[in-house]
Amino acid sequence: MNNPTVHVPVLPREILELGQPQAGHCWVDGTAGGGGHAQLLRQTLFPGGQLLAIDRDPAACERLISLLEPDAAVRHASYDSAPELLAELGWPPVNGMLLDLGLSSDQLADRERGFSFQVEGPLDMRFDPSSGEPAWEWLSRVEETTLADTIYRYGEERFSRRIARRIVETRKSQPIRTANE
Repeated sequence: MNNPTVHVPVLPREILELGQPQAGHCWVDGTAGGGGHAQLLRQTLFPGGQLLAIDRDPAACERLISLLEPDAAVRHASYDSAPELLAELGWPPVNGMLLDLGLSSDQLADRERGFSFQVEGPLDMRFDPSSGEPAWEWLSRVEETTLADTIYRYGEERFSRRIARRIVETRKSQPIRTANE
């Protein structure tokens, strides 16, 4: 991640009012990313609190370690593994969990991630580049109807059938490996 942005939580007051984190509480930031929410939670949980910061992006985890440790435990994982991670740490039941779902500005700007058409790079599209297959591999073998359904469902694109047909036609003559292709 080149020149990471500073993550400023958009709704800090609402998080504090609705979640009511307090000193001594145990919280999980399940999508810690740039660390903005985790830093906000750290200010209210300590002294005596526990904070588990989880993210699937290894670059984000490296950054989180420098921002949060030794106050918080940082783990490279998916938020759905929080129960196992908490058990490994021997921590009590959590008082709250925060999930800020979606892509970060850093992920969109990183040309190696392939999440954006605005920067040229490999069509990867994985939160964790070490897990699963890159999008270009999937795109090289997926059936046209499945591709169209995926574009419609997740991209909410009404021209999904036309787009899928064009992708399948294009890949017959050349592999599609970049976001701009």
